[in-house]
Amino acid sequence: MMSPDLIVIESFDSQPEAALAKGALASAGIEAIIQADTVGGMRPHIAMTGAGYRLLVRKEDASDAWNVLESRPLLREFDLNSEIG
Repeated sequence: MMSPDLIVIESFDSQPEAALAKGALASAGIEAIIQADTVGGMRPHIAMTGAGYRLLVRKEDASDAWNVLESRPLLREFDLNSEIG
């Protein structure tokens, strides 16, 4: 995805969270990229202490992307223990 008009739609504390959100956008037909400073993947902790994992979309897709992300269940609110039993 090459576009000069990319905007940060949301930031995440971890790469898996960002990847799940990117997958939700892809399922809705919205292209997105994850941007993070991890020193080429060798130091992922740097992204966690800095700006995090930023999810970028085209400016023209921002409204649709917000709608998709707002409608997804929040994983950090999911209680695994209640499912186990």
